[in-house]
Amino acid sequence: MPAKLIMRWDIRPETESEYFEFLVHEFIPELNKLGIIEIQVWYTQYGDCEQKLASGIAPSPEQMQEAINSEAYAQLIERLETYVTNFSQKVVMATAGFQF
Repeated sequence: MPAKLIMRWDIRPETESEYFEFLVHEFIPELNKLGIIEIQVWYTQYGDCEQKLASGIAPSPEQMQEAINSEAYAQLIERLETYVTNFSQKVVMATAGFQF
């Protein structure tokens, strides 16, 4: 059964354009290289929660754990955190539809 990585964060206002470039040109492609696919990113328009919600799928929980425990993933998140605050993540079993 597939596993889903769910991540949340707020963008630092002073890094918004650099953040967008990083997200499109590095973050998403690097997640794909780690085996995390079907990346989706949502912007929170209304409510008291993080500004962004992102998710990605791996074919199995074991493959997801291997990806997120890798040095490459740690470096990717470290880079992301230069552009964002309030980063959090969790792994759940993937189901159809929206999950958070």
